[in-house]
Amino acid sequence: MKLTINGTDHEVDVEPEMPLLWVLRDELGITGPKYGCGVALCGACTVHVDGVAERSCQLAVGDVTGKVTTIEGLGTPDAMHAVQQAWVEHQVAQCGYCQSGQIMSAAALLDLNSEPTDSDIDEALSGNLCRCGTYPRIRIAVHAAAKMLREG
Repeated sequence: MKLTINGTDHEVDVEPEMPLLWVLRDELGITGPKYGCGVALCGACTVHVDGVAERSCQLAVGDVTGKVTTIEGLGTPDAMHAVQQAWVEHQVAQCGYCQSGQIMSAAALLDLNSEPTDSDIDEALSGNLCRCGTYPRIRIAVHAAAKMLREG
């Protein structure tokens, strides 16, 4: 089957029931999405499918009909996405394991809402768990990224 991942077309020969996460990691070597829980509850595997945040651990590759973006494809080769830049500037990551999923969920939120409230951020990222408890820094970074995106 054919998949478009981060703007590149890929042919994969896998069972359609295989979770997208395993196709990304094991078949294509794209390791940004992480395996956390395997039941779509932690958010470490979050990717975008046509701009919508999806949990790749529970999404069968055969059900993927749109373009997939992982954290590796969020920015450009020359510049980080505003969310990635804010994450660095506000030193959000502690252990970093959940951060690609957090960033992908935050980017999807900001595509829909350019001025999110704390409640909007909490709701949009509620499915992303951070064992290190960096939630206050995450919220600050999302607000900073929103401002960067608004200001161009």
